[in-house]
Amino acid sequence: MKNILVAGANGTTGKQIVNLLNRSDHYTPIAMVRKQEQVSYFKDKGIQTVVADLEQDVTKAFSKQIDEVVFAAGSGGKNVIGVDQEGAKKLIDAAHENNVSKFVMLSSMGADNPEANSQLQEYLKAKHNADEYLKSSDLNYVIVRPGSLKNDDGAGKIELKNHFDKHGEISRADVAKTLVQCLDDDVPNNITFEILEGATLIKRAVFGLALTEVEV
Repeated sequence: MKNILVAGANGTTGKQIVNLLNRSDHYTPIAMVRKQEQVSYFKDKGIQTVVADLEQDVTKAFSKQIDEVVFAAGSGGKNVIGVDQEGAKKLIDAAHENNVSKFVMLSSMGADNPEANSQLQEYLKAKHNADEYLKSSDLNYVIVRPGSLKNDDGAGKIELKNHFDKHGEISRADVAKTLVQCLDDDVPNNITFEILEGATLIKRAVFGLALTEVEV
């Protein structure tokens, strides 16, 4: 059983990631939360937690043995530099120092060209900078860039490409499933791709021919 640190575990997508990992036969989730009062939600489910703030010192998040990391944290637009950018960088550095075998980053469509979106430019720049920092690290990584997130149950199916020439949506549930799938050892390392809702089963999309189009 691999120990998976989930940053942003208390968020809407983060909780779904943790719950998927908790039902898995291969992974043990370690929920990283910012406040002590957020611990009880996970403790009641028998899920291990660590309290660490991305705006502060994150080294204590690695007080337990961590095999892989999923970064699903976000400031909700309140502090994109401190959390989405610099917080991610802190966790990347700490993961490197603790010999983590893979870092799965939840990014966003548009992070490859932030200037093209005037409304979300600051957020996308922060995501872009975090992504580039991860790429330049010595960590094995997978960067997943979904379209606009929605809160329905999802279909377990996606469309996956290196880059879409269209906008679109995807459920948080299907994003969570994709991120968990990317933890598998058989998924190639050091890749970046975008996802939207689609017609291909998530496992097939991640392992299948779509990966031949992905930046490696």
